[in-house]
Order: sequence, then C-alpha cells, then structure tokens
Amino acid sequence: MSLLVVGLSHRSAPVSVLERASLSADAQVKLLQDTVAAEPADEAAVLATCNRIELYADVDKFHAGVAELSTLLAQHSGVGLEELTPYLYVHYEDRAVHHLFSVACGLDSMVVGEGQILGQIKDSLARAQELHTAGRLLNDLFQQALRVGKRAHSETGIDRAGQSLVTFGLEQLALGTPVEAWARDKKALVIGAGSMSSLAAATLARSGVAEVVIANRTQERAERLAQILSDGDDTDVLARAVPMGSVPFELTRADVVVSCTGATGLVLTADAIAAGVETRIGQQPAEALAAPAPATEAAPAAGTASAAAPEEGCPLDLSAVQPGFSVMGEAAVAGMDAATLEQHAAWVAGATTDRRETVRTGPEADAELIGALAATASVVGRIPERRRPEPVAEPPRPEPVLFLLDLAMPRDIDAAAHRLAGVRLVDIESLAEASADAPMAADVDQVRRIVSDEVAAFGAAQRAARITPTVVALRTMAADVVAGEIARLEGRLPGLDDKHRAEITRTVRRVVDKLLHAPTVRVKQLAAEPGGAGYADALRTLFDLDPETVASVSRAEESTEKNAENRGPA
Repeated sequence: MSLLVVGLSHRSAPVSVLERASLSADAQVKLLQDTVAAEPADEAAVLATCNRIELYADVDKFHAGVAELSTLLAQHSGVGLEELTPYLYVHYEDRAVHHLFSVACGLDSMVVGEGQILGQIKDSLARAQELHTAGRLLNDLFQQALRVGKRAHSETGIDRAGQSLVTFGLEQLALGTPVEAWARDKKALVIGAGSMSSLAAATLARSGVAEVVIANRTQERAERLAQILSDGDDTDVLARAVPMGSVPFELTRADVVVSCTGATGLVLTADAIAAGVETRIGQQPAEALAAPAPATEAAPAAGTASAAAPEEGCPLDLSAVQPGFSVMGEAAVAGMDAATLEQHAAWVAGATTDRRETVRTGPEADAELIGALAATASVVGRIPERRRPEPVAEPPRPEPVLFLLDLAMPRDIDAAAHRLAGVRLVDIESLAEASADAPMAADVDQVRRIVSDEVAAFGAAQRAARITPTVVALRTMAADVVAGEIARLEGRLPGLDDKHRAEITRTVRRVVDKLLHAPTVRVKQLAAEPGGAGYADALRTLFDLDPETVASVSRAEESTEKNAENRGPA
C-alpha cells in the first residue's frame, strides 16, 4: 500500500471553484466512508479548510487510486469531474508526505506561517479515527505532521513570516493602520461560533474592541463563546450572545462584522447590509449597488479625430477618416461628395440640416466646395469633429462605517457589498490577492530544511516498519525450531537432568540468536533506505516464511496501535 493525496487549494484553483467545491461536515463523513469502500483505498482522511480540500488515502494502485479519488471528490463536492480536474493536484508517497508536512508548518497556507492549520489537521485526524477510516499509515502520517508543525513553530521564527488568516484579514480592513488603533472602541459582530469565528472573536477582544456580539444558529455555542470572552483575564471586553434572527438589528450597531459559518448559502445579503448602514451615511447605500460608470479618458488634443459620438446634428461622417488628420488640411474632407460638404457648411453657419447618406467617391472631389469648407473652417476656427465626452468627476465614496470580513468558504457575505457606499468588504478572494505580495521571512528556508529532514526520517521509519513483521516471523520460526529440537533431544536422552537440559537449551538459543542478529539488523537498515522494500520479500523467500504468519504479525501490531489511537491525537 502507498500514500496518495488528491486535492485542490488556493494555489491551484480560483476562489470561485474552491467555494463551489467546499465540503460540509456531512459530505466529509460520506466521502471518507465511500473512499475506504472503494477498491484501491484501504485508509482515508479528509483535510478541508477555507482554502483547501484534500483527500488522503492508502492505495494499492496509483492510477486506479488517482481516478477513484478524483471521481469521489467531484461527486461529493458537486463540481463536475471535467471542470474540477484542471485544478486538482496529485502527490504520491514521499511527495505526499512532504506536502502534508509543508501544510502543517504553514508553508502552503494563504498567509505563510499561520498556525491555525495545525488545529485543522488535528480535527481531520480525529474525524478519521472516529469513523475508523485511518489505519496505521495515516495515523502515523498525521501524528507526525502535527509534531513537525509544532517543531517548526518552536524552533524557527516562521510565525514572523505571517499571521493567522484572521489577523491578516483585520490588517486588510485597517488599511495600514495598526489593528489595535483601528479596532479600539469599535463594536464587533461575529457570526458563527466555530474555530475560525472563535479565533476572530478572541483576536478582536485582544485588539481592544469595546463589544463583541456572537450570533450563531446554536444559541448554546454562542453563549459559551461569549462567556469565555467575558471571563478572559487579558481583556475587559463586553461579550454577549444573540440568536441569528437578531443579526439585522445588530448590523445597525456594529462597526466590524466577521462571518465564518458552515452555511451553504449567503448569510448576509447586500440588501441586508445596505439597510444596516443606511441611516449612518445619510443616503440609500443600495444606490451604490449600480455598476460604477466606466472611467473616462481626457478629451483628445485639438487637431485629432477621436472615437466618440459626433457632435449633435453634425452631418459630416468622419468614421472612415484615418485618425490623426489635420482639421485645417484638405485630407479631412477629401473624397466626400459635394452634397455632404454643402450640408456641413450650412451646419457650421448655424442652419438646420437633414443628414443624408454619404457616398464615398474617388479623390476627385469638387475642389471649389472643398475650398469653401476650408474658408468656413478658417472663420469658425475648426472643422467640428467627433469628441469623447468630457470626464465627469465621480463623487467621492464616503469613508467606511461598516467593515466586513468574510472568512467562510463558500462565502457568507454577498460579494455585491463591495459596491456599497460606506462599506469595506474583505473576503477570501481579496485576501488571496493581498497575500500574493506578502513578504516571506528568512525563517521559511529553515522550516523547509526541517520538512525535508522529517520527510526522510518518516520514509525511513515506514520502510523499516514494513520489514518488522517479516523479522518477527523469522525469529518466531527460529524459536519454534529450537523448541522442536530440544523436545527431540529429550526423547533421545530421557535421563537428562533439568540442569543440563536448561544449559543445552540456552546454548542452542544463543547460537540461533547470533546467527540471526547480523542479518536481521542489516536487513532493517537496508529496508529503511529508498528502494529497500524488496529486502522483506528476499527474507521471506530465503527462509521460506509462511506469508500468513507474517500477515498475522502485522494484524497483531495494527490491533495494538488502534487501541493506542483511541486515546486521540497528540
């Protein structure tokens, strides 16, 4: 069996695809159950966060495993396989281990170095253990990933390379102002009471907000979180819980809203947000929902033609004239028929004209009429030409009175809120854009070295573990041979006393142990090296070991490990 991971993240897929592919808690459970029921997979674990969805499995066939895991992800996410496939990545064996260790250290996070992913990995392992979909490989892998992540944070300054997604989001809302100064005395509304929402509430409380209101579908969880905040020794924030039905009213009071729920639809619509801030800015924010007017360009320099609408009533059709012509030159009107030129002359003089269809002719236009038009232009100063409209200054947007942070996937807050006057919205998509340019600390290189070392150590341990049942079976067989020979000796020497029998038994066992010591130690060393998996097969063949005996040893080890796993992840 071999480790395989198939997934997508903010690095491989746009936020819109991640949003649609997100898995509810029930969908994750069903995905795990269906994965271990599939033929190629023996174990399974799902790591689903706001910016990644990954399915880990122990498979016996690579290509069949990739096909099966990809299909299952598509089925349970609701995104068609053909649409999902371009955004999927696949890691196998050591590369899969390297990927999870990098994720655990925060190297693959949207905000490099954030530590919240460790809690999410721990939750994924606990879910797989509860459903009995994690066997020895995935338990070892996820347990080690947690240790590697903790080591990275304790031995390096990776925390300085980034912050939690919550902190980063608040920094984006604050627009360069220190979060503590920006948040001071504000009133905050937190929607949801899960791990991310709890972290947001605690971060806001430590940042100095005056009040934190928790709204959640389960009132008890909201009350418990509010109580924790109120009892905290490091803050004196006022915290209270409200039902979800109170959110519209709380929007009229809140300065900051953070939302992160497991809802599949919008929690806050643009209309609800507009209604909440309407009285604060003295206008209907809904008016700002209209698409903004496109930016206008400055009027073209005098003497050039432009691509905008002609001046009203002008009968001259300059659509076919090459740009850049001189308004005083004959090239401006060359090739136009006399009737059109007459109309233009009359229009310049202020007369009303009916526009006629212009008929392009050759370069032999009426020179007399061209001269007349040129004379008119010299008096008026120009040949009226098509112009772009003058730029219209847009009224400045009012300063935000409501700051929204949407950390949910799929989104909780209507993206149309971006266009509401008096509102600033930061969501997963804008965080992804902002984090692309975030500086990375030098400690990242040190964490990468830790990951590489830990991957090598994990691989060696796993390869060595694969040969252990074979070594145990070999020593068991040797012990059985010794016991059989001692029994045969007793039959041949029935008068042998206990003292001599015990000495002979110890001698035979020492001989067998010495003969087996060097090869078994060496085979474990060789098996721990890359490509050492074949040594177990060689040992079984050389000593004619019963495959069922080896398998029974493996089952006994797994049974012992499962009893330990029931105590939960480290």
